[in-house]
Amino acid sequence: MDSQIVETPTKDGVAPCHFFTSADGQKRPAVIVFMDAYGIRDALLDMAGRIATNGYRVLLPNLYYRSGPARPFDPKIASQKGPEQDRMRAMFTSINNKLVTQDTASFLDFLEREPSVDARKIGCVGYCMGGAFALCAAGTFPQKIAAAASLHGARLATDQPDSPHLLAPAMRGEIYIGIAGLDTHFTREEKQRLESALQSARVKHTLEVYAGAKHGFAINDTLAYDKQAAELHWQRILKLFADNL
Repeated sequence: MDSQIVETPTKDGVAPCHFFTSADGQKRPAVIVFMDAYGIRDALLDMAGRIATNGYRVLLPNLYYRSGPARPFDPKIASQKGPEQDRMRAMFTSINNKLVTQDTASFLDFLEREPSVDARKIGCVGYCMGGAFALCAAGTFPQKIAAAASLHGARLATDQPDSPHLLAPAMRGEIYIGIAGLDTHFTREEKQRLESALQSARVKHTLEVYAGAKHGFAINDTLAYDKQAAELHWQRILKLFADNL
């Protein structure tokens, strides 16, 4: 599986994206991977590559491009108090649902122009903060996003006007929500609010709680990594994409 960095123009600059493809000469469905707060690093590149090996073109954008070039974060260090956590939080707070949704329009434009992509149906998956971005994509671009997944996502159903759950009435693709059983970033009230919104809008969806798993369980370089839960999440998202893309 080949990977290259593509410079994707956006309204605010140029977002470097890792694009995974192969020289098989076939058009294949695409998946956008929305990163967690620790940004682009080897663990996420490996995950994007794993999706790609299952028959997809995969785009992994650097959502922190507005902050300029930066060295990768080590989640085990940046999750602890100190300069690296401060640096990570500054980048985390520099983006929001509105900005990333704006960027997503550019990512979709790239995929539609890419000869190796069958852009009739596109999926997305987001981790941690990326979970909210995946749901926003599903609700903002319903004619393009056929499936969206959020894993240990945060801020999915808040009382803010840009909360992803408010977009449920516009969603047309299938939605999968994988929730860490031990997650202070996603409250029981938010879960109920999100589920109610999806049910009321008659969105095809699954909310699954990974009992005993912590926030960050799906990514193997975090302190919360849980191999059993992570492998289950792979089964779930690959089936989601196989069923819908």
